[in-house]
Amino acid sequence: MLKTFRIGGVHPPENKLSASEKIQTLPVPEQVTIPLSQHIGAPATPVVQKGDTVKAGQLIAQANGFVSANIHSSVSGTVVAIDNITDAAGLPKPAITIRTEGDEWMPEIDRSGKVEHNITLSKEEIVKAIAAAGIVGMGGATFPTQVKLTPPPGNKAEFLIINGVECEPYLTADHRVMLEKAEEIIIGVQILMKAIDVKQAIIGIENNKQDAIAHLQQTASKVLGIEICPLKVKYPQGGEKQLIQATTGRAVPSGALPIAVGAVVQNIGTALAVYEAVMKHKPLMERIVTVTGKSVKHPGNYLCRIGTPVSKLIEAAGGIPEDTGKIIGGGPMMGRTMVNVDSPIMKGTSGILLLSRKEALREPVRNCIRCGKCVSACPMGLEPYLLAKLSMFNLLERMEEEKIMDCIECGSCSFTCPSARPLLDYIRIGKSRTGAMLRNRKK
Repeated sequence: MLKTFRIGGVHPPENKLSASEKIQTLPVPEQVTIPLSQHIGAPATPVVQKGDTVKAGQLIAQANGFVSANIHSSVSGTVVAIDNITDAAGLPKPAITIRTEGDEWMPEIDRSGKVEHNITLSKEEIVKAIAAAGIVGMGGATFPTQVKLTPPPGNKAEFLIINGVECEPYLTADHRVMLEKAEEIIIGVQILMKAIDVKQAIIGIENNKQDAIAHLQQTASKVLGIEICPLKVKYPQGGEKQLIQATTGRAVPSGALPIAVGAVVQNIGTALAVYEAVMKHKPLMERIVTVTGKSVKHPGNYLCRIGTPVSKLIEAAGGIPEDTGKIIGGGPMMGRTMVNVDSPIMKGTSGILLLSRKEALREPVRNCIRCGKCVSACPMGLEPYLLAKLSMFNLLERMEEEKIMDCIECGSCSFTCPSARPLLDYIRIGKSRTGAMLRNRKK
């Protein structure tokens, strides 16, 4: 019997339209705009000035604190601006704009296709190399990877869990990476195991990716300590706490981090980025993005430079269909609506989804009928209908009591609500306000 998490979950239509499309490399754009905040934590601080000439892979902004990440140029050219830009949500965000001139890379980056197997660095050197490369969680959370690899005092990792679930409908970038970069991924997993000093790693993959499961099982068969764990298809299995429970049976306590049960979780794309950083001296300057939708002419998976305008990827997939009603950054469950398609691809951009007007149209909101479906669907065991109501009335202390900060914002409650109530929208607002209250309390 296939493993899965115990509480809640839903089964949205998969719509993996681009699963069979091989990764295509997008041409280098004429100009890139690279935000200084592409990660959880403090924005990076620029180390270049307007008019400077840079190479691809060169450090252009330095991590500002422990929870922060370095930023590197994804192209070679001239810095033409260091100023606020309009991000995908229409908000101002500081960024460095570079005009592309040729494609000259930093000399230490190994651009050969040869796969390197010999891991010579110590665990301390590995963490340092990962931090220098600016690697963050590639699944969308964008938590600086070196922080996860440095557990707080008194905590010891027992096993590494690699997230190959990709449970969001439509998205297929991780699926293609597992099929096309399996050898590099397994070496990346070994590097991560060495960094946190564990002997066991589990790669969780949902059972709708049989080809990826078989390929990784074959690739990892000669490596001790790496297990490929097929999982039952259920959303949101890619959530850290859900994946830990599905693969190990351990439950992370409310308010605690995965390390509390001995787990460190990394995305499959992060494992590839770690391989490239440690073995190829390549910083995180490009990533694979799924561009998809039922009306999109050429749904596909594109390798593109960080800072590439979203519009360039949409053009590569055939342009914006006439019936498009909404463009989403990410998947339909947890993604955010994009109001500016000239905004740049960032480290956490996993997909671009173009929904038709019919798909994007929200049903009229009706009264809550107290059916309890949102409670049954919540993978965190919360009461979404109650949290949404508390958020409407801004009852911060009560939201704290009801553990609103445990919400992973998966959208299962809104998906399952027969009254089409925007539960997640209210909960996000309430969670943001409650989080601010808690931070002020600590101060």
